[in-house]
Amino acid sequence: MAAAITLAAEAPRLSSANTGFMLICSALVLLMTPGLAFFYGGMVRVKSTLNMLMMSFISIGIVTLLWVLYGFSLAFGSGSAFIGWNADWLGLSHIGLTELWPGYTIPVFVFMVFQMMFAIITPALISGALADRVKFSAWALFVALWATVVYIPVAHWVWASDGWAFKLGVIDFAGGTAVHINAGAAALGVILVIGKRVGFKKDPMRPHSLPLVMLGAGLLWFGWFGFNAGSWLGNDDGVGALMFVNTQVATAAAMLAWLAYEKIRHGACTTLGAASGAVAGLVAITPSGGAVSPLGAIAVGVIAGVACAAAVGLKFKFGYDDSLDVVGVHMVGGIVGSLLIGFFATGKGQSDAAGVFYGDHSFDQLWKQCAGVFAVLAYSLLASAVLAFLLDKTLGMRVPEDEEVSGIDQSQHAETAYDFSGTGGGVVGGSTAQALAAAKIKKVDA
Repeated sequence: MAAAITLAAEAPRLSSANTGFMLICSALVLLMTPGLAFFYGGMVRVKSTLNMLMMSFISIGIVTLLWVLYGFSLAFGSGSAFIGWNADWLGLSHIGLTELWPGYTIPVFVFMVFQMMFAIITPALISGALADRVKFSAWALFVALWATVVYIPVAHWVWASDGWAFKLGVIDFAGGTAVHINAGAAALGVILVIGKRVGFKKDPMRPHSLPLVMLGAGLLWFGWFGFNAGSWLGNDDGVGALMFVNTQVATAAAMLAWLAYEKIRHGACTTLGAASGAVAGLVAITPSGGAVSPLGAIAVGVIAGVACAAAVGLKFKFGYDDSLDVVGVHMVGGIVGSLLIGFFATGKGQSDAAGVFYGDHSFDQLWKQCAGVFAVLAYSLLASAVLAFLLDKTLGMRVPEDEEVSGIDQSQHAETAYDFSGTGGGVVGGSTAQALAAAKIKKVDA
């Protein structure tokens, strides 16, 4: 009887503080998807702005419903080492309002919705590689299929208690493998199937709105604190606080490292470089921030900033058209951050696993990280390429060439992002029309 009382006293109880914290973190992660839309939307040409925004926003609608219907059950239910299952979670119809997530002090509903936000943003990340050339209907179907066939199984591998990567001891605090390598490898697989944009390496394809890019990067940076710190599902032991600090530190270091690389290589520090460097740091610290010290986070950020800055140019060398550098930033950044755990893990954070530079200087954790990284990369790349191939041969993935040249916004959405007509109804923009009118007045006066 005394033992039963002791066990009952030790059982986790619902924490209002942790529950409220996790709901806020969930909202922050959702904010990242519109932030990503702005980030990508500013990086494309004017004629593709709305399409880029919609490719992110449609993921919110599709993945939300799939996650409720079966996604959460398959990703986090108990099953095999490769996929889960819990019939009570289908449609979320048999979950008690105060039922706790096992081992934690938050309700199952809170854990479910937090993970839903991860599932939403991951396919949205892929969209940046496909800018300017993909049918919106084909993209929407791809999101549904990819979330089911690729994201859900990989999430189970990495984060479910019976997933093979989790049981192996692969460390992924918040998604270096499950989110960033997964999305980056998928992007590479799809673009190898659908091919290059018209004019790739010939026509200028510069960002049309760098302020929009910076706004998107700022929203991503802000939301990422929920993405990372929230992944500890509370902060009773300080690990979530460590992750929060490391997120800031690594992001700052990566931004400066990217700018330094740009200055040395190209002679200028660009706003696009600052935004991209920050995102590279956020990506790299995502898997590693709970395992490394703040000094380790600086090292992770610097290495990721330089590595990703160098990697974005590979598309021109190897001839694959990764429109907005998803492969160079997310896949490479995810690989760097995940593997550096094997070197910089202190053994004093989220677990006692130590990297090569700490503890007994063992390579054990590094080998585990390699297994997780390359298994996810290979599976996502191959499965995504197969999905893209099947869709391309049935529905067709690409818009016709004339629609791509004239503008995918108009052909796919019957809208344009900006109204360049003046108040007089002409095709000339307001400032240009005013300049022409002023020139005419000067000519008459002369």
